[in-house]
Amino acid sequence: MKTTRMAVDYATTAAWLLREAQNALEAENRAICIRRSQEALELATKGVLRRLAIEYPREHDVSDALAAASDRLPGYLRERTEEIMQALIELDRVRGPAFYGYEAEGIPASEAFSKEYAEGTLRKVKPLVELCIKFATEKTEHSSKMAIC
Repeated sequence: MKTTRMAVDYATTAAWLLREAQNALEAENRAICIRRSQEALELATKGVLRRLAIEYPREHDVSDALAAASDRLPGYLRERTEEIMQALIELDRVRGPAFYGYEAEGIPASEAFSKEYAEGTLRKVKPLVELCIKFATEKTEHSSKMAIC
């Protein structure tokens, strides 16, 4: 099914982005760690929505679409939906500064975030991305009956 293939592809890319976030943190590139963490969570969440054959808005914060779909999620993911939504919202706010810095203030991205903030971001995002990946890639007996997008 197109929906499942797309979800798996998004999940695969999200896992890659999560590794890039870890590598960036180890290299002390805090801005890229935050940026890749944001991208990983966004894409992993979109993988969940794609797996459910839900059209989501073409924007970075898809928390509203996730909230609307929460009753269709398995318990292990449903119980973390609020946490995922809050992380999506927070990371959407820092997505630009993680790439461009705070231009008006003359603060480059490389100086915009503390080590603690970057570590905390990755620590918070990693298990959420992993849960989304689990759902987006797991085999189910009804997966062959899913709608085609």
